[in-house]
Amino acid sequence: MVMFAALLAGSSLPVQASDLGHEVLGKKDGWGAYGEGTTGGARASKDHVYTVTNRKELIEALGGNNNKNSTNSTPKMIYVKGTINLSVDDKNKPLDYDDYKDPKYSIEAYLKTYDPNKWGEKEPSGALEQARARSEESQKEHVVINVGSNTTIIGEGNNAKIIGGGLHVKDAGNVIIRNIQFEDAYDYFPQWDPKDGKNGNWNSEYDNLVIEKSAHVWVDHCTFDDGSRLDEQTQTYFGREFQHHDGLLDVKKESDFVTVSYNVFSHHTKNTLIGSSDSNKADEGHLRVTFHHNLYDNIKERAPRVRYGQVHLYNNYYRSAEKTYEYSWGVGYSSKIYAESNYFDMPKGTKPEQLMEVFKGNALYEKDTLLNDQNSVTKVNVVDSYNKANRTSIKNTVGWTPNLYEKIDPVENVPAIVQKQAGAGKLQ
Repeated sequence: MVMFAALLAGSSLPVQASDLGHEVLGKKDGWGAYGEGTTGGARASKDHVYTVTNRKELIEALGGNNNKNSTNSTPKMIYVKGTINLSVDDKNKPLDYDDYKDPKYSIEAYLKTYDPNKWGEKEPSGALEQARARSEESQKEHVVINVGSNTTIIGEGNNAKIIGGGLHVKDAGNVIIRNIQFEDAYDYFPQWDPKDGKNGNWNSEYDNLVIEKSAHVWVDHCTFDDGSRLDEQTQTYFGREFQHHDGLLDVKKESDFVTVSYNVFSHHTKNTLIGSSDSNKADEGHLRVTFHHNLYDNIKERAPRVRYGQVHLYNNYYRSAEKTYEYSWGVGYSSKIYAESNYFDMPKGTKPEQLMEVFKGNALYEKDTLLNDQNSVTKVNVVDSYNKANRTSIKNTVGWTPNLYEKIDPVENVPAIVQKQAGAGKLQ
């Protein structure tokens, strides 16, 4: 922790030596601690310490121009106070579907034109799809906020929220994001993809937080969810859920040295991707990420799904009561997941093999996993169970052993620790 006192710019709140905004990642706290570690905006001068209460103030604190803020490497410390809605104009007036919609787009016309019974399995194209894309781009200009290097963004108190969009850490380094509830990164203009899965799927654009081509990032004590607009409650078109939300937190395109700790991910489908494409060979040797002491509450899939990366998963608590649960650990192309001391509370009768799914990967190291299937609490071997159930030969060795961790708690203590400490508003 940086030991000094300062005055928050534009605020009467003193920054004491114990102020959370000056905390940096511990020297052994996951992959984010590798090398020079992650310190965020701890070195910010007093004229680059801000308290922000709306979208415009947030953009100003990040550098003043959302299109260029990703290149702003000046150390800065930003306190989020109250709720910031990103789906607003510069006067903080809320914006919605009609404000973003291109004049040539309508959902009614889109459904009629690209009905698979008439359009077939071709990807949507032509003027109407272009109008949809323009609509989505118009929304993106407002709801995706770019974050540059040497930045700390931290919620003030226990009620800081960023809603209606998300943060994009791209081509940046040394970023800390803590104590914020991220809610409802809602895409008004989902795209139909007839080739996604067996029956096609609707895909949306925005995540609550994206880390792309960036290194040394610490995401801690945040909460991620869809708010009141759950996809499972939305319409069904072409027999598929009209999905307005993409991921909650994605790490992709050669990003590296990331620690994700004490967060809550809640009531969501496509939770976290590590690596966005099998074909991005440049990801090999990157995507080193640690997830520890996170709560995955009714998360259907991707907790996380991994391509390429050396990913350490320990002391995470997976809890689901949903019959629609699919899997937690996604073993993707060239992935190297090392999972230890994770605890699962799952629907009655859940089998160990259901906790993982394989997507062209061939290895996952796993030990000390506890499964409560509502009949008993049992230490299970997920990989062996998966192999037996699916007649596969997934290896239980990944060629590396984690050494960047401060303490691994006994797995039986994980639910109590995580429920008490994880999520926004829990920092002391």
